[in-house]
Amino acid sequence: MNRLLVVDDDRAMRTALEALFLRRGWLVESAPSAAEALDKFRRRPCDLIVTDIRMPGRTPEENGIFVMREALALAPHTAVILLTAYASVPDAVAAIKDGACDYLVKPVAFEQLEGAAERILARVKAQAEAAKDLGGRAPAWLRALDRARQAAASDADILIEAESGTGKELVARLIHRLSPRRERPFVAVNCAAFPETLLESELFGHTRGAFTGATNQKAGKFELADHGTLLLDEIGEMPLGLQPKLLRVLQEREFDRLGDTRSIRVNLRVIATTNCGLSQMVREGKFRADLYYRLNVIPLGLPPLRERPGDIAELAEHFARLYAPAGKTLTLTPDFIEKIEAHLWPGNVRELANCLRRVAALATGTEIGASALEGSDWLAGPASDQFRGAVGDLSHLRPGVSLGEMERKLVEITLEATGGNRSRAAELLGVSLRTVRNKVRSYGLPSCGSYAQE
Repeated sequence: MNRLLVVDDDRAMRTALEALFLRRGWLVESAPSAAEALDKFRRRPCDLIVTDIRMPGRTPEENGIFVMREALALAPHTAVILLTAYASVPDAVAAIKDGACDYLVKPVAFEQLEGAAERILARVKAQAEAAKDLGGRAPAWLRALDRARQAAASDADILIEAESGTGKELVARLIHRLSPRRERPFVAVNCAAFPETLLESELFGHTRGAFTGATNQKAGKFELADHGTLLLDEIGEMPLGLQPKLLRVLQEREFDRLGDTRSIRVNLRVIATTNCGLSQMVREGKFRADLYYRLNVIPLGLPPLRERPGDIAELAEHFARLYAPAGKTLTLTPDFIEKIEAHLWPGNVRELANCLRRVAALATGTEIGASALEGSDWLAGPASDQFRGAVGDLSHLRPGVSLGEMERKLVEITLEATGGNRSRAAELLGVSLRTVRNKVRSYGLPSCGSYAQE
């Protein structure tokens, strides 16, 4: 059942709105002021807030906009409709940018308000369904998902910069599912998976005879994604020589197949992802500045799992349900939860998922306790111990040590512990070999000698 909070200093208006939505089967609460409204919201969050903008309060700032901002900070998925008798286009634009779902002018027709409420709630529920695979309630994570939802409504290109394993592709797919292009193709290409010559063909396609081995004409990913969404995964791995050609497509939405002189026009949205710092790569001359700025129309960051520790238990339980053997329900014991919440998870959600998949596959009963983690050296073994030895006990870290510096040190000492064997370091850290290579490069660690072993 939908829950509504009506906020208006006009008693007659509150009474009328309460009656309207009660007749439609909603659960309704009301408040005459911002302070009372937020007190009720904190005790019992709701699906929708309908609030007047101008109301008396202890300060002039305690108005409907204040209610909206405070409510969204507490529960970012809440829908808000603002009512005002003093309408202006700039105010409406500002309200929508601040998070309002709609902005209606008094006197408002009840049919119009009811229609807006039903439409908005249907959209919010569709978004929640689309995001069901992206668990977590940490404020930083919810803000990132909210930004992704807002970006989905536009056609602008998006750059998602985040560490490996944080869910970049899942968020890209969420954006596509919430966008007007949802019924058209979502096409993904991993820019790190192909050498330069093959990547060009993969992106733009080729004609028969365009190069040795090209026995048939092939459509590229740009062509396949026409009217849909193209995901350029690990864009930081794209060779410099190919970047000008990509820039032309992004600017003109036009390209040539290899071996063809006819240009092909496409209508698509591009989402690029990277676990490298592209701005730093631009400064180092490893990535074109013009391409970076063209991709970075809407920047989107995702928090690493270490910045959302409150989500670890919820995610672990989700993966336990997902990977449980057929016909078996797995329960995670408190000591198991305590153990995983104490881990740094350098491989982020992917590492956590792999951990739960592993213990679920080996589970002999229905309860999974901390003993199931014994032997998981990448969770509780040498890398973790040596990290603590290098920087001290985590609970006594001095203020000001950045997360980036902690990660750099962790990668460095893990490579030292493995004698420079990157494959073994990747295994201990719970990340891919490519991620270790990227970290070595981005943190300026030695790229040869003892760190060069694979």
